[in-house]
Amino acid sequence: MSGPRLLLVEDDPRLGPLTRDMLALTWDVTLAVDLAAARSAAESDLYAVMVVDRRLPDGDGASFVAWLRQRGIATPVLLLTALGQVADRVGGLDAGANDYLVKPFDFDELGARLRALTRDYSGRGTGVPIGSWTFYPENGTVESPYSGRITLTDKETALMAVLAAHPDTAFSRRHLLSAVFDRGEQEGTVDTYVHYLRRKTDRDLIETVRGVGYRLGTPA
Repeated sequence: MSGPRLLLVEDDPRLGPLTRDMLALTWDVTLAVDLAAARSAAESDLYAVMVVDRRLPDGDGASFVAWLRQRGIATPVLLLTALGQVADRVGGLDAGANDYLVKPFDFDELGARLRALTRDYSGRGTGVPIGSWTFYPENGTVESPYSGRITLTDKETALMAVLAAHPDTAFSRRHLLSAVFDRGEQEGTVDTYVHYLRRKTDRDLIETVRGVGYRLGTPA
């Protein structure tokens, strides 16, 4: 079904496909079976919500949530796990998850929790005001009364999310590079994406701080 995009990270050979097929009645589902595939999916596409198992063959799903948040990806995440102890739930939520569901679960409850997490999903999400512009990190768009809605790439969205999370902070190129981009990229990549964002939106959307780097601007 064509609907809001959902990333399901589940390695169980029976539960994964079953959950995917059930969710596909409402969502456009991508299934990843390990952390490596989940990271690749999160870097290449935007999702309205993610459902992530805690126990995966190459690590803990909570570490994937922490990785998302470190990169400025604010997509709502529901952790799905057989670990039902309070400490496990607290650990997952502290890593940046938005909700927690213990296995075995009812598909109706899973659906209700996902609807609650994405209640604002209408092609817009929760907006971050930036002068006359509004940034919607959950679906990778910005809009203004003058320019309408503009779609950003994944990297542009991640870069904006880092800046918008701390609007008064000037970030060095090195910090932005490590938070948003892949290893091996050069600091000039940050300058390139700032240029892309300014060209798409407003040259004052991102302010250059001499000797430091960049911070969110205050466009008219």
